[in-house]
Amino acid sequence: MTTADILVGGRTLPRKYVPVLVTAGLFAAMFVIGGIRYEGFASGQVILNVLVDNPFMLVIAVGMTFVILTGGIDLSVGSVAALSTMVAASLLSGPGWPAPMVIVLVLAIGTVLGFGMGAIIHYFEIQPFVVTLAGMFLARGLCYTISTDSIPITDPLFTSVGQAQFYLTSDLWVSPSVLIGLVVVLVAAYVLHYTRLGRNVYAVGGGEQSALLMGLPVARTKIAVYTISGFCSALGGLLFSLYTLSGYGLHAVGWELDAIAAVVIGGVLLTGGSGYLLGTLLGVLMLGLIQTIISFEGTLSSWWTRMVIGLLLFAFILMQRLIGVRRK
Repeated sequence: MTTADILVGGRTLPRKYVPVLVTAGLFAAMFVIGGIRYEGFASGQVILNVLVDNPFMLVIAVGMTFVILTGGIDLSVGSVAALSTMVAASLLSGPGWPAPMVIVLVLAIGTVLGFGMGAIIHYFEIQPFVVTLAGMFLARGLCYTISTDSIPITDPLFTSVGQAQFYLTSDLWVSPSVLIGLVVVLVAAYVLHYTRLGRNVYAVGGGEQSALLMGLPVARTKIAVYTISGFCSALGGLLFSLYTLSGYGLHAVGWELDAIAAVVIGGVLLTGGSGYLLGTLLGVLMLGLIQTIISFEGTLSSWWTRMVIGLLLFAFILMQRLIGVRRK
């Protein structure tokens, strides 16, 4: 057994898997407790509803995972998502642009913003917190230059996709946005674990100077992860516009913190270099399940969601510290 392993049930288990397994175990325990306490809770549709209500957060958290794995942070994701809803709604309702053209433009805007922030972070050697904070204010401000009011979306394509349901069985269904979110997770997992870019992401997060000494393309990797995050933020905004059929400058307020929370609860190390997309998926499901339990309880304020998430964050950060996810 190496220093990177721990003993569980008489067997050695790599430490890097522990946070994900803890998240999965906690999610299962919460679901079982909810099923015992609340009538109608223990059903497959309850889990699917968590996905139906959070595909946009799942996509944004995927982009955040890439960034955090390199040891960075992206505070602009919520504002870029809101900007995406505003651009889509204004172009669809005003000039009446075709929906496919609007989708391409929105994704391009998010990708360009992410690329720009990544380039500034690397070439000017400015902390990601500062650059993405500026990006957050810029994107949110651009929302209000479009309109200060909510803009409804009545485009037939958006309306039909937003209201569509795919039935898995006669009683279980998901929305098209859930399928898009899961495809994003699968593609991102493949990129992280089976491509050169993915290996470079983990290497940069493990130590940027070491990655430079190994001759890895650090600049290209760092810019790539923020570009991916920008793309995912724009896509998340589009999915949210399908969910609400509207664009509004106050959409997605605080989503950057929710995305970071989901990634950390999913077991991704905040300092970078360790974590899995499966953990991020479980983290998003965990946040959604907490909201579901509080709604089933009926007597608790929605602020209890924030309190529970805060406690979970403390617990997982301490766990990461205590089990020593990274080899020493």
